[in-house]
Amino acid sequence: MRLRSWAAAALCSFGLAISAGSMAAQEEGGTLVYIVQPEPPSLASYLSTSGPIGLVAPKIYDGLFDYDNDLNIVPALAESYEVSEDGKTVTFNLREGVTWHDGEPFTSADVAFTVMDVLKAAHPRGPNTFREVMSIDTPDDYTAVFNLENPAPYMLRALSGYESPIVPKHLLEGEDLRSADLVNNPVGTGAYKFTEWKKGQYIRLDKNENYWKPGLPYIDRLVGRFIPDASTRTAAMENGEVLYGAYGAIPNIDAVRLLDMDGFSVTTDGYSMINPMALIEFNTTIAPFDNPALRKAISLVIDREFLIENIWFGYGKPATSALSSNFEPTGLYAAGMPNFSASGDTEAAIAVLDEAGITPNADGIRASFTLDLIPYGEDWRRAGEYLKQALMPLGLEVELRYEDVPTWIKRIYSDYEFQMNINYFYQLSDPVLGVHRQYSTDQIRQGTAFVNSSQYSNPALDALLSSAAVEPNAETRAATYAEIQGILAEDMPVANIFEMQFLTVYNDKLKDHATSALGAYGPFDKVWIDD
Repeated sequence: MRLRSWAAAALCSFGLAISAGSMAAQEEGGTLVYIVQPEPPSLASYLSTSGPIGLVAPKIYDGLFDYDNDLNIVPALAESYEVSEDGKTVTFNLREGVTWHDGEPFTSADVAFTVMDVLKAAHPRGPNTFREVMSIDTPDDYTAVFNLENPAPYMLRALSGYESPIVPKHLLEGEDLRSADLVNNPVGTGAYKFTEWKKGQYIRLDKNENYWKPGLPYIDRLVGRFIPDASTRTAAMENGEVLYGAYGAIPNIDAVRLLDMDGFSVTTDGYSMINPMALIEFNTTIAPFDNPALRKAISLVIDREFLIENIWFGYGKPATSALSSNFEPTGLYAAGMPNFSASGDTEAAIAVLDEAGITPNADGIRASFTLDLIPYGEDWRRAGEYLKQALMPLGLEVELRYEDVPTWIKRIYSDYEFQMNINYFYQLSDPVLGVHRQYSTDQIRQGTAFVNSSQYSNPALDALLSSAAVEPNAETRAATYAEIQGILAEDMPVANIFEMQFLTVYNDKLKDHATSALGAYGPFDKVWIDD
């Protein structure tokens, strides 16, 4: 057996935390008001990876692990783990004495139920994360043994409270996962307890006095405010009404300005686990996007550098493949894929359309369609306006549609009533976790958000994805992913636009808010306010 034990590391880590806390004992308490934008559709992070849910739920729910900013595993509900020599058995030694917010004890039964009956069944990424987990044994209350069909080392990178929240079996077993009371009245083991949701205004979380980390959290109360207007969010940050805004809550244009003011800072820390990619999803089952030529032409004409420089103020990098270039150190990223233009190539795009027989009518229009916009702020509206203008020279007529979050999610992922949708996905720390869900046939899961809404299905690609997921040889795995990227560059069911760099804007009195690699999606258990 290969053993990973954190006893010494955990003591060191908690020693540092206690030291910092004692040095700042006078800073305990207070209320942290931060921006949650837009308002979440629910608080069921075990059902949806919607960004606004991620800003709230990981403060309530723990995972088996957390991760530091160097992507090292940090113990959470699991104190240690063991991996068998063949990689097919992973044993988690769970923390004793942890209770749910309702006072019930946390046990291995909760872990087994969460993974097998919730995350594998209903989470957008869970079926891939835990695809190799065939069963979980619980020989006692504090041991969970994962039995795998094939080794799945990537699974150990996806066990945070954001990615794989552990939920209470006693409150969810036998309930409809999508209509259970827990959906909007969460009960976790995390640093904060859900207290109130005032629709249209805020969500309030209060300190968990029985939290399993001694002396934490420092903050008495978290208030996530919903502020639809971007300029009002910026004003609230400037006047001290809110202390923290992440994931573009403060538009980049304002973030750059605040950076030059006393009392405010801007950071790109806290996003190292998510690997975000801005993209366009095409509904490949209906006209006009059942023709891959049209999809490729749109990818070719987009001036990715213009979008990055003029809407996201230089924060980002043009996409060049179905995989982010951040996978290059692992050998999985393949450079030089066709149909990705950094600065836009109108002539090449027109040539692709002409060759495919997609010709203009008497009015010069080749196709008309609606572009849906992710309802996460003004930057996305501006991106939609740019795309509408950029597609006009191709003879493509675009109508823009912007709706609230629940309506948009239902339209794209439940009803499939869309043609083209601008969005962003997290590619995460391994393609199995964040990329496969967008292309694999088994990820056409109607009603599940942020999976294969394009309804793209290619048996040859499915076979390659399955092979890559379990391939132990690094060179062979890299070759397989190169082939995958080649197929997707030609079929283009999704057109990646740019590798995103999110900005977090915060008041300088806020301390230790980026101690987790998950950043704003982390537990906030060590955050404190220096008044």
